[in-house]
Amino acid sequence: MTAPSPLSDWQLHCARRTLLGGGVIAYPTEAVWGLGCDPWDIQAVERILELKHRPMDKGMILVASSLDQVRFLLDPLPAELQREAERHWPGPVTCLLPDVDQQIPEWVRGRHSAIAVRVSSHPVVRALCDVAGMPLVSTSCNPAGRQPARYSWQVRRYFGEQLDWLVPGALGGRRNPSRIIDIVSGQQLR
Repeated sequence: MTAPSPLSDWQLHCARRTLLGGGVIAYPTEAVWGLGCDPWDIQAVERILELKHRPMDKGMILVASSLDQVRFLLDPLPAELQREAERHWPGPVTCLLPDVDQQIPEWVRGRHSAIAVRVSSHPVVRALCDVAGMPLVSTSCNPAGRQPARYSWQVRRYFGEQLDWLVPGALGGRRNPSRIIDIVSGQQLR
């Protein structure tokens, strides 16, 4: 049984319309506010990069609501690497997955051959990915060099009217950003 969405039907409709229409949203995650969009929409991704003053080559994280949403990235991997990633999810762990078939566009992957992926346990993040029907770009909501937003008023201060929608909700209560683990080497990068 699926948990009920923390967002109203109207909020879910707005989120879907905004994301599928090429919009950029701000939303609460486990530890900080995030910026998100459709990862296959280059113009939306470029808007996020511009807002953050972030170079494309650094790459960004994809966040999903379920293993099913990232199955296309897991299936080409050996079974032991699939199990390694799956044991961390859902939860606040981002796994670097080899993008074997180069299914993620370079404007999300950056200069890397792997893609950073997290299957979230945060109810708002899950609801957004579910209503969009895909994983979303997820990057901290802040201009480069500034502290990530922990409050909606910080989101507004950083970006004002430049966002297409600020999704209501509360942070997940974590103080630190997600751990990042390279599933091939087993090395924890953050």
